[in-house]
Amino acid sequence: MLRVLHIVEGTSVDGPGLRTSIYLAGCNHRCPGCHNPDSWNFMGGEERTLDELMQVIAYNEAPVTLSGGDPLHQPVGTRDLIHRIKQELGYNVWCFTGYTWEEIMGNPVLLDTVRELDVLVDGPFVQAERDISLRFRGSRNQRLIDVQRTLATGNVTLWQ
Repeated sequence: MLRVLHIVEGTSVDGPGLRTSIYLAGCNHRCPGCHNPDSWNFMGGEERTLDELMQVIAYNEAPVTLSGGDPLHQPVGTRDLIHRIKQELGYNVWCFTGYTWEEIMGNPVLLDTVRELDVLVDGPFVQAERDISLRFRGSRNQRLIDVQRTLATGNVTLWQ
């Protein structure tokens, strides 16, 4: 089960191409200037089963972005959903988080959660670093990390 705020089908703002974006409830980062402070509530939205989410994803036949809130605040359900998307559908999966890659690397649960991702957009939104010209992120400190290359090389590799 995952606590889901909203699902946007056919969006082009949360990664390349048309995507299915799933916004999960709950965020402890509480970044000043956050564009979605309603997502901070861990009891927001509604509980959805992975089967329900997989039906929506399969119906849309599109890559997936997990956002929120922060999907890594629901690590087990997020990990299981990513695994099913990759194994059953083979779709590209992006995830937005307020954690940095370095914080994730220091937390075995979070690292296990992101292991199958294609791209992780890391870091909190920082109002002083806000830049509306950036693709797929809100502030200059956030990185688009190619997870598979980063894990293979041991060095943070940015998505191009």
